[in-house]
Amino acid sequence: MSQVLEINRVSHTFGDVRALHDVSFGVARGETLALVGHNGAGKTTLFRLVLGFLPTQCGGISVNGFAPGTRNAQRDVAYLPESVAFPKTLTGEEIVNFYGRLRGCSKQAARDVLDRVGLGDARRRRCGGYSKGMRQRLGLAQALVAAPQLLLLDEPTSGLDPSSRHTFYSLIDEIAATGTAVVLSSHGLNELQNHVQRVAMLSDGHLLACGHLDELLANAGLSLQLLVRGGAIDTETIASRFGGRMRRDGRCEIDCTTAEKLAVVRQLLALDAGLAELEFRAPGLNDLYRHFAAETPMAKQERIT
Repeated sequence: MSQVLEINRVSHTFGDVRALHDVSFGVARGETLALVGHNGAGKTTLFRLVLGFLPTQCGGISVNGFAPGTRNAQRDVAYLPESVAFPKTLTGEEIVNFYGRLRGCSKQAARDVLDRVGLGDARRRRCGGYSKGMRQRLGLAQALVAAPQLLLLDEPTSGLDPSSRHTFYSLIDEIAATGTAVVLSSHGLNELQNHVQRVAMLSDGHLLACGHLDELLANAGLSLQLLVRGGAIDTETIASRFGGRMRRDGRCEIDCTTAEKLAVVRQLLALDAGLAELEFRAPGLNDLYRHFAAETPMAKQERIT
């Protein structure tokens, strides 16, 4: 797949503070990449560099081969910030029309994109009466009206209820399926992992890891967990036999590697009706980030001191 966004050995400083340290990764057409990290990790700085809001100091960034901030790059990239605010007296259609005109789009394009994000029936309502979820979808509509090839989303589901978050992520899946490259930043790591192809992890400006989730899980070597509740055999007996830990919910938690998983499950099932419950839990994106963040030079120094 061709790379829409290429970031090559980018570093950036603000005075004596180095916000990014030699960061490199790319995003291909139709790919969704999660950019994850703690507050201050460098995510917002990287977004601003890609958008051309900040000058590139060291390294290189290109959007479809064009430098950030140039007319060609601006044509191909769109951005949805964490908090969107629109004039409350304007309708959704008027707002998207305004942004569409700035990008040379027709009124029909504005109507089409409002339908696409599920606001077609509310397009003539004043957005002051929109819910938080509707305002986020309106923000997505203004970002999509010019059919960008790269979409940057900064905490797009912040403040949304679970139903609205599900709807929003479904829209992002559909957008990526049409060929748009998506970079998505969010602190809700576990809800991200079912909607992205790859993950880039930042901590203190360093790129900790970048790759497909399965690859990162394999590289990290994190333990899987089996949650077990005893039936004919007492749960505490099972915990003792398999080296598990008792939980407050009455189940025991057994750690095992991917290679050990099938053997442990066979042994548990061989208990002859000794189980009432068996649940498998794989490590998620939260676990991965904690693992890789613990390996940074700064984290190691903090553990020493």
